[in-house]
Order: sequence, then C-alpha cells, then structure tokens
Amino acid sequence: MSEKKKVLVVDDEPDIVTWITTIFEDNGYETISAENGAEGFEKAKTEHPDLITLDISMDKESGMRALKNLQKSEETSAIPIIIITGVSPDLKRFIDRTRQVQKPAAFLEKPIDKDELLDIAKKVIN
Repeated sequence: MSEKKKVLVVDDEPDIVTWITTIFEDNGYETISAENGAEGFEKAKTEHPDLITLDISMDKESGMRALKNLQKSEETSAIPIIIITGVSPDLKRFIDRTRQVQKPAAFLEKPIDKDELLDIAKKVIN
C-alpha cells in the first residue's frame, strides 16, 4: 500500500478493539477506535476512515443506531461498514430485510476469523 488506509474500529470491549486494531496495523493499515456508536459516528465525521468495523451490541449507543446515522449522513454514507458482532445470525437476517438501514459491506460473527476480516477489508476498500 502506498498510502495507509484508515480503519475505524467501534466496539465497547477493549480486548476486541486491541485484537482488531492489531490485525489491521500488522497488515499495514492505520487504525483509530471508538467505544460506542455516538463516539464512532463523531470520529467517522472527523477522521474520514476508509473502512469502519462496527459492533452492534454496545452499552452507551447501539451499533444499529450508529449504522443508521452513518448511512444517513452525507459525510459518512460512502464509508463501507463491516458489522462485527456476537449477536445471533437472526440479526443478520433482520438487517438484510429491514428498510431502515442499507445492507453493510459485510457481516462477521464473533469470534472473528482474522484472514476473512482482512480479505473482506481488502475487497471493500480497494
């Protein structure tokens, strides 16, 4: 990569944030993080990441609300989002069917497969 691509990791579990950011940084990406949906939305507007990984189940502000905000905002609507969550596959079916949000670039369940995450990131960023 000539210029490092920037990934925003939004998750309220510090261990998960560390794990995901380490994966990306070890593979040439720049990372920033946020611990809830509201902080993630603000950082997306100011930092202009190339990709966002977004947990759905968070205490302060859910990932669903953040997903809606990110997709509705002119500043952030073009940023691809990978949903990463420990919630059941029913959530993926709900997101696929709902008209309140657009389908994300990808949907990964925890525990995350490192290679799959990197493959998806390369596809959606490049």
